[in-house]
This record gives sequence, structure tokens and C-alpha cells, in this order.
Amino acid sequence: MGLLDRFRGGAAWGGGTSRGGSVSGPDARYLADWVRTHVGVEGYIEPKTTVTDVTVVLIAADGEWTRRIVGERGAQRLAKDLHIPVYDVRKTGYPQRMRDYDARKRVERQREMERDLYDL
Repeated sequence: MGLLDRFRGGAAWGGGTSRGGSVSGPDARYLADWVRTHVGVEGYIEPKTTVTDVTVVLIAADGEWTRRIVGERGAQRLAKDLHIPVYDVRKTGYPQRMRDYDARKRVERQREMERDLYDL
């Protein structure tokens, strides 16, 4: 069984994000635009939990990321429709660049808060 076999087949994007549905309208456009405006994007499929349906985390080469609920059928079509590599996060984990990006943003926010305090 290949890495993406679980997500292949099924219906095209559309039909809402209800139980087992797929990405529709605004979310599909958002994901496509995000891929178009970022370099080196990869998708990481996150499993369904008791709280959320299947989600995808898109991660750019610089580590910037975004997450959306895609449902099982949306996940099935993601790689094909967006023309990006898609991985099962349970098998690969998240890339280090995502953690590095979050750490850089934390430092930037802290510096901004300190700068704001000194400006008072």
C-alpha cells in the first residue's frame, strides 16, 4: 500500500465539508490561492478526530503553514487538483521547517510586545 493510497479515488472537490464530504467553494479557492502564492508547498493530511474531520496542513518552503478541514473525499483529490506532494502526517510527521517558522514568529511577537512596552 502506497503513502497516498488511502486518499486516492472518490469525488471531486465540492459538496461542502460535512461528514465525509469534500472541500467546497471558499475553502477550495483559499487552498488553491495559498498554493499559488507560496513556494515549495507540500500537503500533510491529518486524520479525523473526535473533534474535526480530516484536515490538511499546507506547508511552504519557508515553513509558513495553513490548515483547513477537507474531509475524506477532499483529501483524496488534493494532490491531483493542487499539483503538490501530499503526505500522511501519521507516517511522516511534520517537517522541521514548520516548527522553525513557528519559533521565529514567537520571537517576533515577543519583540513586538517588548517594543510596544518601551513606547509607552
